[in-house]
Amino acid sequence: MITTYFQNNVVTITYDDELQMGTAVWEGFLSSEEFREAITTCFRMIEEYKPLRWLGDNRKMKVIRQADQVWFAQHILPQLQQSSLRRNAVLVSEDFFNRTAVEQIYKRAEGAGDLITKDFEDKALALAWLTEPIVQESR
Repeated sequence: MITTYFQNNVVTITYDDELQMGTAVWEGFLSSEEFREAITTCFRMIEEYKPLRWLGDNRKMKVIRQADQVWFAQHILPQLQQSSLRRNAVLVSEDFFNRTAVEQIYKRAEGAGDLITKDFEDKALALAWLTEPIVQESR
């Protein structure tokens, strides 16, 4: 069953208990306050539900401010690396500046933990990769 965890004018965050997957669908440009509130809400859901998979649908998201990129890399990435997540699929934005910003953020996280992030242009391919069996190691 898919449950809507949070929704406002810039993001819809859902959880699919069957797939153990969280999803964030982003829309447009977010102020720093909106971005940080939404990301904090995503992380709160991850802590609460312990999903193994995450789908970030950034296709309609616009550029992320430099200060918010730094905040995400410093405060959120280390926590994500230590979270229950094992696979993170990103549906890349139509916006060049958002794509570049997201690439830079995730490059900082390569090799730091068990979370694997891959970019996709096609939602069906992203879901196929996300739903492959995950061998979970005990912590």
